[in-house]
Amino acid sequence: MKSYVIDHDLHIHSQLSLCSSDPAQTTGRILKYAEENGLTTICLTDHFWDPAIPGASEWYAIQNLEHIKEALPLPQSDGVRFLFGCETEMDKYFTIGVSDKLLEQLDFIIVPTTHLHMEGFTLDADIGYDEDGIKRRRELYIERFARLLEADLPFRKTGIAHLTCTLACRKPEDGMIRLLNGISDETFRELFSSAAAKGLGIELNFDAFAHTGADKEAEYRPYRIAKECGCRFYFGSDAHHPAELDGAVRNFKEIAETLKLNESDKFIPC
Repeated sequence: MKSYVIDHDLHIHSQLSLCSSDPAQTTGRILKYAEENGLTTICLTDHFWDPAIPGASEWYAIQNLEHIKEALPLPQSDGVRFLFGCETEMDKYFTIGVSDKLLEQLDFIIVPTTHLHMEGFTLDADIGYDEDGIKRRRELYIERFARLLEADLPFRKTGIAHLTCTLACRKPEDGMIRLLNGISDETFRELFSSAAAKGLGIELNFDAFAHTGADKEAEYRPYRIAKECGCRFYFGSDAHHPAELDGAVRNFKEIAETLKLNESDKFIPC
């Protein structure tokens, strides 16, 4: 069976995302990255909250449709399809910040369920990083994933972002590994079996070279289970600055080889 071809990057931010605000991170620079690395599909996914949905944080309220549309029209070139999407948010009430009307205007929607660093917005402000805090964050990890699967979304063009992102548990240094190790294989299988049935894209977006040994396996375990459950995967660099694009494809290749992905495992938004 044909090995997974690295031909896309579906999670990229421009200078319009407030966590970038880098004048060098232009759509032209992003297109050049695709051309230089043989990518045939890329997607702009700046942070976004739809004003039609109540509850935006002050940070997200600025990043409305008018704001992210400043990137349009996207530059195009022969052989590269440049999609217009967004990375929205799920707040602490499990509300997702994009309306049905806006869903129709976007090529791809990313929903992160692991953004548990936004105290007061994505989780209660009193949830910390002690043992009880890690336990609660683990419970939220599971519940937020499940709530996303229950949402009325066009899963054929929806991805769940960076499931092993350290933002879910930034402290202590091994906090995210401890969070993941406390989730059983059975729980992961339930979540990923549902994700596969819905057609939700699973994002591969982590530093493949950050861990070794048991910690490395802890990070890969959810994705191995997802593969067993029939999920399909896409890659996202989550780049906010040009330097973060430079090693992205090398990182993608390492992940694909470690997981032994083939072309039948590929998620393509449609």
